[in-house]
Amino acid sequence: MKNILTGLILLFAMNVGAQELNKKIEDPNRHKQVMLNECTREAITSFAEFKESYDPNYANYKPDSTSLDQLSKLLKGKKVTIVLGTWCGDSKFQVPHFLKIMDALKFDIDKIEFIAVDGTKHCENGLIDNLKITNVPTFIFTDKKGTEVARITERPQETLEKDMLKVLAVAKTK
Repeated sequence: MKNILTGLILLFAMNVGAQELNKKIEDPNRHKQVMLNECTREAITSFAEFKESYDPNYANYKPDSTSLDQLSKLLKGKKVTIVLGTWCGDSKFQVPHFLKIMDALKFDIDKIEFIAVDGTKHCENGLIDNLKITNVPTFIFTDKKGTEVARITERPQETLEKDMLKVLAVAKTK
């Protein structure tokens, strides 16, 4: 009985700071429903307001095939955190392109974390407090230890593929 009680207390303690996955809220700044906190790819890409831009932007994007081989090598052992706004025009444009690239690379979707923010670029319970998010989308690349090695903020300077090559190549030399 004591072990069961201890287990329940531990389970409760672990869930106190947990986020609701795929949470939707009425954003007081945007006056519309947005997604918040950690989300799955499926939830984001099927969220009505995001989906209407996601589908055509994903379908029409043609990844730069000459960059894919190099990118595949540079992404080995990396994870990606995408901080986005389901309300944000740049997120609606860049996230589908990014995912089309990652799909072309056959990058493991389990190594991509999606975090949706509200109109003030915040989440609940300090989920992104240490990420220094100024604009969305922000693509953060981390190594096996979880240390940030590179990021692309809001939109690429050239193309996502070229910018990824640049930032990941610099990260490799450090």
